[in-house]
Amino acid sequence: MASKRQMGYKCRIAGVLLLLLASIAALVAVAVIQDTWKFKEYSLEYGIVIDSGSSRSNVYLYEWPGEKQNETGVVTEIMNCRVSGAGISEMKVDPQKDEASWNGFRECMRNVTKAIPVEKHKTTILFLGATAGMRLLHEKDEEKSDEILGSLREYLKTLPFNFQNASILSGQEEGLYGWVTVNYLMGNLLTKNLWNLYANPEGEKTIGSMDLGGASTQIAFAVQEDLRGPDYLHVKLYGYPYNVYTHSFLCYGKNEAGKRILDKIVKESSDPSYIINPCYPEGYNVTMMASEIYDTECTKKPKDYNPDRELFMVGTSNSDKCGSLVKSIFDFKTCSSPQCSFDGVEQPPVVGDFMAYSGFFYTARGLGNEGATDLITFNNSVRKFCQSHWTVLRASEERKMISDHYLKTYCYSGHYVFAMLADGYKFDKETWKNINFQREVKKTSIVWSLGYMLSMSNMIPSEVKEIPPLTNPVFVGLIFLFSALIIITVVFVFVFLIRACY
Repeated sequence: MASKRQMGYKCRIAGVLLLLLASIAALVAVAVIQDTWKFKEYSLEYGIVIDSGSSRSNVYLYEWPGEKQNETGVVTEIMNCRVSGAGISEMKVDPQKDEASWNGFRECMRNVTKAIPVEKHKTTILFLGATAGMRLLHEKDEEKSDEILGSLREYLKTLPFNFQNASILSGQEEGLYGWVTVNYLMGNLLTKNLWNLYANPEGEKTIGSMDLGGASTQIAFAVQEDLRGPDYLHVKLYGYPYNVYTHSFLCYGKNEAGKRILDKIVKESSDPSYIINPCYPEGYNVTMMASEIYDTECTKKPKDYNPDRELFMVGTSNSDKCGSLVKSIFDFKTCSSPQCSFDGVEQPPVVGDFMAYSGFFYTARGLGNEGATDLITFNNSVRKFCQSHWTVLRASEERKMISDHYLKTYCYSGHYVFAMLADGYKFDKETWKNINFQREVKKTSIVWSLGYMLSMSNMIPSEVKEIPPLTNPVFVGLIFLFSALIIITVVFVFVFLIRACY
């Protein structure tokens, strides 16, 4: 009987001890889980980039989750607002035009401000990047360009955002950021895997980028790591390094090239009241002021220059003559390197696929060559357009939405694009097929500003909250429960020990 009683005490003590150990283990486990199993909740971050080109400004609003991939944000365009009025390089000339531009900026910034949560205003970065139009003005009149940027800085500082700067981008920066944009949108820098997680597509080939603006044009493409020189830039995105060749040609934008071609046409004519223009369609005649051609650093003013002189242009639809004039603004012969594009600029051979956007896209679309095509088809479409009468072009269904201002330019711009790509960049019958003329990818505009935003996201800290796995009431309740169990079991152990000893 005594043996059974002693065995009962031992069993009760063992049970209580087991409960004590389990309570202690549970208490420690709850504390460890609450401390180490926290997960991070990131808020959305925002950034505003104003792209001030030679002919207009656009305001882009971007957002990205605070949780970055290898220190770089996964950026999405959520708004694109075109600023009404002319480009900023034309400011400080006509007060009425200036007011129209300022109203355009105010309207776009009001729309952007409404799209960003109020609590994120102070952390939203704001940057204005001026491109080739301001690069030209800076060369011509540095004081005026500084004054324009100063006025813009003063205005942008009044907005409720984290204003960074308003500055002039270099041609290399514009080309590089364009290349980043293209490859990011195409999924060559970052993509989602089978588990819907972001991953770097290791071994994925990048594609080249070609941008044709109003005052300059840029080409950029990845090359071998061992190539070096002033036009080679090393960048790191999502943890991976790239060696990118990029060059920008000032005065080779679509608008400035057009002025240079018109200058050639004017100089070949002895009568300003009747100037034969082989690049304009037959049936299209126009009177323009001399200032429209010579009020730029890209053309050399004649000795008897009068900005108010009227020039009467008569279109003749002469494709061969127009093509010859277009090629005359390039220098395809001078080269002191193994291979050059034009004007003596060294360039490695073009390899892989290329995206041609901005002015390249609009020219190709005007000729009926949107997307991918081949060299012969593109060349034939240029010749067909250049030999068409104005009434035929104007009546065509596919061009009814194109204004006269642009439609008249596609003969020279078609020859221009062809000469630049074929004779300049050395695309041939095979490599031309790798060119894709597009305006956007995945409903997102192909512009340098997205590439800039991606690069800037490296330097923007993210707002993050640490969320514990258990809510405070549950955590406190479990701690209280297991602490109470420990106290109770300790008391029971003490009581059993006293009874066993006495």
